[in-house]
Amino acid sequence: MKTSEFRNYDAVNLADLVKKGETTEEELLLASLEQLAQVNPTLNAVISERKEKALQEWKDMTQKRPFRGVPVLLKNTGQQLKGERTTSGSKLLKQYASVAKQDSHFVRAFRDAGFQFIGHTNTPEFGLKNITEPETDGPTRNPWNVAYSPGGSSGGSAAAVAAGIVPLAGASDGGGSIRIPASFTGLFGLKPTRGRTPVGPGAGRQWHGAAIDFVLSRSVRDSAAMLDVLQTSQPEAAFQAPLYLESYLETMKQPPKEELRIAYSVTSPVGTPVSNEAKEAVMKTVQWLERLGYQIEENDPPINGKELMRNYYLMNSGEIATVGMQLEKMIGRKITSDDVELETWLLHCAGQSVSAAAFSSSIASWDVAAAAMAHFHKGYDFYITPTTAFTAPKVGELSWDTIEKKRWIAKMENAKAHEQQEIIYDMFLPSLTYTPFTQLANLTGQPAMSLPLHVTSENMPLGVQIMANKGEEHRLLQLAYQLEETDLWQGMKGNPYYNPM
Repeated sequence: MKTSEFRNYDAVNLADLVKKGETTEEELLLASLEQLAQVNPTLNAVISERKEKALQEWKDMTQKRPFRGVPVLLKNTGQQLKGERTTSGSKLLKQYASVAKQDSHFVRAFRDAGFQFIGHTNTPEFGLKNITEPETDGPTRNPWNVAYSPGGSSGGSAAAVAAGIVPLAGASDGGGSIRIPASFTGLFGLKPTRGRTPVGPGAGRQWHGAAIDFVLSRSVRDSAAMLDVLQTSQPEAAFQAPLYLESYLETMKQPPKEELRIAYSVTSPVGTPVSNEAKEAVMKTVQWLERLGYQIEENDPPINGKELMRNYYLMNSGEIATVGMQLEKMIGRKITSDDVELETWLLHCAGQSVSAAAFSSSIASWDVAAAAMAHFHKGYDFYITPTTAFTAPKVGELSWDTIEKKRWIAKMENAKAHEQQEIIYDMFLPSLTYTPFTQLANLTGQPAMSLPLHVTSENMPLGVQIMANKGEEHRLLQLAYQLEETDLWQGMKGNPYYNPM
């Protein structure tokens, strides 16, 4: 199979070709590796490769696996693959991380489905940023325009899928890390309901339920099929979502119910600017839905977005303080600001001053927001916003130079405990200005998706986000599948990897 053919198929297509005998597992793998060799020197999407192991592994598979032979990449954070190192974009883990002795439960589900693992994708340090520019592995670039970022934290996975290296890739979403890069690279990005997909082993929760592992894909049906593969009821997990008893892939094809009630907003929940392009993307979608006769109105849920973000960052502080403790145990000494990147260091410092009462109170605010959204969805089936307030930032635009880093560190070290969280908020504000819409679904546990429905006059994609009530991924997929069949769906249109000269 030629790479020009391979990169235009989705995973369902490729699996079907193997089943029909029209191609082989080896042909798929070689086409994927050839595309990787061609584009990765420019994009830096993949930071570890495993060609020989992948070639051997498909030979050991049994025939009856739904995605037998389809190449896939995993994210370099939390998606441990037996025999490989996962370094989370961290300087210290690059030195000290050990080889995984077993697959994570998430990766095991991929293996059981028959996928071929060809490597791990680039990610910012500990997945903390909405761009992918780790100091240890360098920046990942956007296939649409290499001067721009593909976003983060699943930016390496997004770039790999958008450039045709693989049809889909492992990703995770703790504050928008699937949906943000989907918006910036013209992909479909679904964040499932909290508790829907496997966690662990040895961990029952991820960022207290804010984070969930899933995939980035080019087609709605690939994400639907992966929900069928990945959904689980896992006894050791802290959070459980009731199993969907039908097939997501089949339910997706059914039209949405006739009388949908939909709310939309183009206002940033934290009071930051929203580009005209983002507003246009939402309004095009809203107008199309109105023409179908759905009930549409502009309305925001009754949630204090700034307060919720402050509580989100407080959780990040506590989590990274814990990571700092684990790193210190690993290396046998205290970590310093030279050991980690700026965001990690400031969160680590702030986390030292967070009391148990403050941490508990911040998590409780998530439950208040979840209750508010549950009530909101009694009146509305879906809530539509831009996925991102702007198209992708340029590479380097949201990174700090050496002088700026020193200023932030000095400011944190001289701050009183009650001032530290404001410093965290201010540090992240330039990044948050690009992506203020995605965090709500993480804190409430709702499913949300980014759809590639807009491309700007400068030929850069920008997604539209749609949220639903907990457990209603099937309804999101039905709407997404319907939109995918219209002229609104831009997908890879304009992406140079899908329009060869």
